[in-house]
Amino acid sequence: MQHGKYRFIAGFLALPVILYAVFVISPFVQAIYYSFTDWTGLSSDFTMVGFRNYDWLLKDDLFWKAVGHNVLLLLVVPLVTLGLGLFFAFMLNVGGRGRKNAAVTGVRGSSVYKVIYFFPQVLSIAIVALLFQFTYNPRNGALNAFLGGIGLDALQQQWLADPKLALWCLMAVMVWSNVGFYVVLFSAGMSSIPKDFYEAALLDGANRVNTFFRITLPLLWDTVQTGWIYMGIIALDAFAIVQIMTVGPAGPADSTQVLGYYVYTKTFHDGQAGRATTIGVAMLIVTLIFAVVVGKLGRRERLEY
Repeated sequence: MQHGKYRFIAGFLALPVILYAVFVISPFVQAIYYSFTDWTGLSSDFTMVGFRNYDWLLKDDLFWKAVGHNVLLLLVVPLVTLGLGLFFAFMLNVGGRGRKNAAVTGVRGSSVYKVIYFFPQVLSIAIVALLFQFTYNPRNGALNAFLGGIGLDALQQQWLADPKLALWCLMAVMVWSNVGFYVVLFSAGMSSIPKDFYEAALLDGANRVNTFFRITLPLLWDTVQTGWIYMGIIALDAFAIVQIMTVGPAGPADSTQVLGYYVYTKTFHDGQAGRATTIGVAMLIVTLIFAVVVGKLGRRERLEY
């Protein structure tokens, strides 16, 4: 069985590793290379400029403003999305009233609720952005119309046209479009947890809040940690929502500027692909730092059942 083992393994891994190197590693290496040039993105002619692009980046106020917005997205969007996903999944799987001699059950029709929660995942992000763009319309949008219909005219706002509200409106859309996926994901994980754990805890006098933090969350921690990294990557991008929904885009007054859209602007509007790849390298560094921090902070002993 040991004869030719390594040749067998190498034969299976060779093609995937080559494809990964060509289509994933190679673009990263090229981006780092072009970040040291003055390439316009439209011509094959360029010269090496050393660290001039990075010096510009560190002094660019708009870049730091975009970084601040991305950091805010990193802090808020994953926390709210995963929190709601855990809450709804827990209610669907454990929040029902006991019936048929079962101390712990899910709510009636939980499978239907899961389909409803998952529905936004079926829609393209472009469709979601357009729907909410119409919803936030200050003149004939559904949100202001609803507030006016229930007599809360004072709460009507210029949602996407207000620099103080625009970014928060985008966050709400990102949460709405992603929370359903995590409801289904966490529900799948919770359904595999033996009900005996919950029944024993309830017999000992624990309430549902205690069972969530003592049983459900520890046993789902690996899934939550992976979801946190995934949502962080989504929050770091946010290009499509900014491009479609915002005034400008990235307005008003750059209040919704993010790194992903800044890369697009520098490449296709300003013809400064060298500087755009420099921003891309900064995004790569921020993403890696975020993944390492989440991995370190979320490290804990694996629980088995």
